[in-house]
Amino acid sequence: QVQLVESGGGLVQAGGSLRLSCAASARAFTGHTTGWFRQAPGKEREFVAGISWSGATTYYADSVKGRFTISRDNAKNTVYLQMNSLKPEDTAIYYCAASPLGGATKIEHFSSWGQGTQVTVSS
Repeated sequence: QVQLVESGGGLVQAGGSLRLSCAASARAFTGHTTGWFRQAPGKEREFVAGISWSGATTYYADSVKGRFTISRDNAKNTVYLQMNSLKPEDTAIYYCAASPLGGATKIEHFSSWGQGTQVTVSS
């Protein structure tokens, strides 16, 4: 198991933008798919976006397509989630996670998790 550390959360008005970062050791990320999940109060944790180790493949939940962009910089051992056109319903704790499986979207396929970062979107 490895350590992932998220940062970049905060309070933003609807329509605004935030960029989340997920940092880990090279050992944590090498060869792994990285995903972002979120969990709103009273709701289950849900998949948001994923990116392959090479960065060549990205995939998104329908609710964020066209608004969020996942990317990675392997030289910095960091994965990013650029969130634009934020909506109040995007309010949640956002988590990054690593999986040895390509194209993973299910929680049980991710073996390492960060502690989360809070994103709050005001209307």
